Amino acid sequence: MPAPDGTPLATDLCLPATPGPHPAVVIRTPYSRTAHRAELRGWAAHGFAALAQDVRGRHGSPGPWRPYRDHEESDGAATIAWVREQAWSGGGPVVAVGSSYAAHCALVAALGPPGDGRPDAVIAAVPALGLADTAREPAGPERLRARAGWWAAHGDRPDSAPDALARALAGNPRLLEHLPLTRLPDHLGRPLPSWPGLWDHRVRGRTVLRGSASRLPLLAVGGTRDPFAEDTVELWRGWGGPARLLLGPWGHRLTADRTELAADRLNLGALYVRWSRAALAGRLEQGRRGAITLGGSGRWHGVRQGATGEGSTRAATWPFDAPAGLRLVHGAEFTADPDRPVRSDDLSVPAPAHGVPADRCLLLSPPLPRPLDLAGPATARFHATADTPAADWAVRLTALDPAGRADPLAFGIVRRSGPPGEAVEVSVPLGTLGRRLPAGTRLRAEIAGHHFPAHARNPHTGENPVTATRLAPSRRAVRAPGSALHLTVVARRRYVEPVPEICR
Repeated sequence: MPAPDGTPLATDLCLPATPGPHPAVVIRTPYSRTAHRAELRGWAAHGFAALAQDVRGRHGSPGPWRPYRDHEESDGAATIAWVREQAWSGGGPVVAVGSSYAAHCALVAALGPPGDGRPDAVIAAVPALGLADTAREPAGPERLRARAGWWAAHGDRPDSAPDALARALAGNPRLLEHLPLTRLPDHLGRPLPSWPGLWDHRVRGRTVLRGSASRLPLLAVGGTRDPFAEDTVELWRGWGGPARLLLGPWGHRLTADRTELAADRLNLGALYVRWSRAALAGRLEQGRRGAITLGGSGRWHGVRQGATGEGSTRAATWPFDAPAGLRLVHGAEFTADPDRPVRSDDLSVPAPAHGVPADRCLLLSPPLPRPLDLAGPATARFHATADTPAADWAVRLTALDPAGRADPLAFGIVRRSGPPGEAVEVSVPLGTLGRRLPAGTRLRAEIAGHHFPAHARNPHTGENPVTATRLAPSRRAVRAPGSALHLTVVARRRYVEPVPEICR
């Protein structure tokens, strides 16, 4: 298919066996159109003309590959306009569909100028919304491990090497410790000229802001274990047209762990078809509604109008200095040392060694007397000091079963700058939770200065973590009185069947 400037965009098309015209589905992806052939056949079996296209500069499509820049909106609009010109389409409706970066492609087409190049509905799954949205957390800290993995696999190349970073780490386990971060490609064995510029983009939320003016139907699909889950929720909350949210017990690949297989049996393909038919027929109610998993239970909680609705949830506060809240175990004073940072890939918590300061503040709740359903936002607020001009505050919330086995529950990290030693109240958003905690579960909260290698280390010198070459330890103190963990718990159970709820 020719792009506006004549560049041929490699495209696979699968048509239904029955005569047209047919509604159409468009998937534009950097991950190879050939990976979608089974999906295209599935859409075609349900009466949709289905198209998958390699974006410019990737796999079968020539040209420059500049992620999130240049051509995605114009190429997407040209593709949709081309679809409408075909006899098998008859100028009929088009649904733009995509996951991860492909969701970005679907969204920029949906948010483009009105006309034949704009779809009639959009499905965005685990959306990776933009350069700044994927490279940094909302409060500033840089996402290191995931971005290094993505850029090593896909950046500045026409094909993909999914295990490129894993291979490099096998040869050099300390690869991500090299400073400055802008020189990381030197240790990967191939050039990545676009890597340093990744960190120049700091303005988040542009897609969410543009979505507030849209009147198209949106289905936003995310997972409570996906690092971009809050972007999915914010996209849904801010969307101007009929918006549906499905937040399941999934990671970025839309798969669940073995403990949540009952909830993972949802057939997303069948849901997409049913929702698309309802959206194109104008049968979706206005406003926002959806379903959030209660992971571990196989149940789903209904949400409406951008918040857990109709009095079905309530705020629950777990003070840091109350017997029924979170008890301070150790680390009221601790040292955040970039040379021995708290690891994001290790859930174990070492006890402070004699003569060695604690590396985190650790808090623990008593066992839950009864099951607890969490469905909504969580936040940690605490009073603290740091003796350095810059400090990251990372909070990891873990569920411990009666045998002490740890399961990640929530995470958040914020960056603060200010006069050394100044007492401040730190508020760390922990995302949207969807989980059932059985009786006997204990909550473990860790407050640390690093979360490495998932996030870059703050050097504590006031320098940019991306370009810094010098690291310094930071002494911290957390004051328990007045500090608390705030959770959203289900007060009145409103179980829903996710598919009917999404499609009404």
